[in-house]
Amino acid sequence: MDPVAAKFIGAGLAAIGMGAAAIGVGLIFGNFLSGALRNPTASDAQFGRAFIGAALAEGLGIFAFLVAILLLFVL
Repeated sequence: MDPVAAKFIGAGLAAIGMGAAAIGVGLIFGNFLSGALRNPTASDAQFGRAFIGAALAEGLGIFAFLVAILLLFVL
């Protein structure tokens, strides 16, 4: 196998993590909205936790993007 092709395949596989992060953020806010509609009085306390969870999921997506870029341009 050509090393350049392997590099592109590895970068593409690493980029899947960005899509998984987007799905994770959608699940976080979807579940938050579901819980907020069931119990509106508790939604204010959970709003900050939803943003912390979204920030952590986005951080993993950015890390996957970084790995894909490093595979493309450094190796």
